Amino acid sequence: MSTQLTPGAETVVDERTQPAPAEPGDHERFSHYVPKDKLTEAMVMGTPVVALCGKVWVPSRDPQRFPVCPECKEIWDSLNPGDDGGDEE
Repeated sequence: MSTQLTPGAETVVDERTQPAPAEPGDHERFSHYVPKDKLTEAMVMGTPVVALCGKVWVPSRDPQRFPVCPECKEIWDSLNPGDDGGDEE
């Protein structure tokens, strides 16, 4: 059985549709593990924090948007065997 288009019909391709643009550096961003008290202070005061992996930065973005830093996760797991809870930023 063959399908024929109605006379005058054509296939329309929407070429405007594009994936949402990523913010600069998104591919390099991860959520990092930091001490909870330091994270709270940093969010309120705008001071830098040091993650388990050694990254130093001022937290300002939603950590849920990014995957967990593999190095932080490995360190956390080695410090807390069997415990999957942790504070992320």
